[in-house]
Amino acid sequence: MKYRILQVAALLVIGWGVTQIARGTYVHAKAKLAQILIRRAWVKAASEGGAPKPWPWADTTPVARLGAPLQRIDLIVLDGASGRTLAFGPGSVAGTARPGRPGNAVIGGHRDTHFRFLKELKTGDPLLVESPEGEVVEYVVTATRVVDYRDAEVTRDFGDDRLTLATCYPLDAIEPGGPQRYVVTATRVADRHRSSSAVSQSVGSSEPSVGSSIVTRTVVFSERFRGASSVRVPSS
Repeated sequence: MKYRILQVAALLVIGWGVTQIARGTYVHAKAKLAQILIRRAWVKAASEGGAPKPWPWADTTPVARLGAPLQRIDLIVLDGASGRTLAFGPGSVAGTARPGRPGNAVIGGHRDTHFRFLKELKTGDPLLVESPEGEVVEYVVTATRVVDYRDAEVTRDFGDDRLTLATCYPLDAIEPGGPQRYVVTATRVADRHRSSSAVSQSVGSSEPSVGSSIVTRTVVFSERFRGASSVRVPSS
């Protein structure tokens, strides 16, 4: 009888483990596929304007492109930070500045998918944000900290231009959620932004076509990405 009980317990544990693995695989696959579709919508927005949906039934649209050169991260940020939105990509928190705009731009993301790289960010690391208009803005990480999820300081406007990335904590927790958040703060680097039009002029194109416009903004971001991929600003 005791042996049978142990057998049943072992089967239950194995079944739970298989379920968790399957769930994790599905979550990661969905997150990667979603970013492909969202990136296509981002490119479409550059060529046609407006805010196209990444899929017909989507209730969100892409609003920015986020890059972490040292960590080789390149993500498209969505509008809103609801649980449903964050399943597909990092989201711009309502009530805060848009990424790349003046103020405190807060972006949320899941610690086990898109924002897994947050644990690798260090003070002095560069971050890049591209706006829908093609402007690329550079930030530098100034602080990382753990806060309570009710801490209003995370979304507060401090009167400067900063980028705030937030995810659940502990970063290696098995269950999602919890009362703590891991927060990365980055401040805008003065005079370190360029527009797609400026780059177009620098390569001799005064009236870029739709196709060249897409290429130009991609080149701007990639150029910055490569330029910052080996640079970490020393902390003061």
